Amino acid sequence: MDAGPRFFPSRRIVRISLVLASAALVAWGGALGAVYWRQESLLFHPEVMAVDQPLARGQPGDAQWLEEVWIPVPGARLHALHLRHPKPRGLIFFLHGNGGNATTWMGNPEWYRQRNFDVFLLDYRGFGKSTGEISSEAQLHADVEAAWAWVAPRYVGRPIVVYGRSLGTGLAVRLAQEVSPALLVLVSPYASVQELARRDYPLVPDWLLKYPLSSESRIAAVSSPIFILHGTEDALIPLEHARRLARLAAGRAQLQEIEGASHGDIHRVPAYLDALAAQLERLPEGVTGPSD
Repeated sequence: MDAGPRFFPSRRIVRISLVLASAALVAWGGALGAVYWRQESLLFHPEVMAVDQPLARGQPGDAQWLEEVWIPVPGARLHALHLRHPKPRGLIFFLHGNGGNATTWMGNPEWYRQRNFDVFLLDYRGFGKSTGEISSEAQLHADVEAAWAWVAPRYVGRPIVVYGRSLGTGLAVRLAQEVSPALLVLVSPYASVQELARRDYPLVPDWLLKYPLSSESRIAAVSSPIFILHGTEDALIPLEHARRLARLAAGRAQLQEIEGASHGDIHRVPAYLDALAAQLERLPEGVTGPSD
């Protein structure tokens, strides 16, 4: 029995469909290529400074001596600001966020003077006066380790705090895993950059990401006490990231949720400053900060 007419696409329609599908694949591939090659410009937003711009202030023995430090690494020279006091109680090794430079992140030196803590604030490649370009996550970690190796031996026998803010939290977790500081401080941390990328670029596959920066896969291996601060109104990195990290490091991590604070203003909220000051005051004297 005749089942009626059957309709098949003509060869012309098939050819058009294949052309359109191929064009879509090419466009998608081009978009992925652009994302891959532009990752650094999407993730890092440095403020560059002239190398000869003077930043150092004071001299040894002053209440606040700001020293400029240069650290040679393969293919670049890293610049850092070292805020020093006559008889410091310890050091804060500061890893900043993805914008600005060391001068914009130093904040209020007087606050550190009142706690009698020196500060070592590193600029990543291409930030501030640091030369070179960031090209991989492994390179970032290696640069942080080089900076640590330069400054940590100067504070043996005194507590060193590894402090990471936003982008710097992933670097701080990795460093703390290796060197076991007296305290690890994470401000506005992410569980991983990979998770943030999935949210903002859902069509980009994970394997394309050069900077996954996964703190959640490392934080359980950190043996140091961990203090986490995160604003309840942070629209850039959800508070749940900090809560998850605290759960993964249960027993060593304390989470302080800063009510009303957003991503960019948390450091100006009195509750943040009070909580951080209390953590520094609790650090015991004579702690061996760095490990080689």
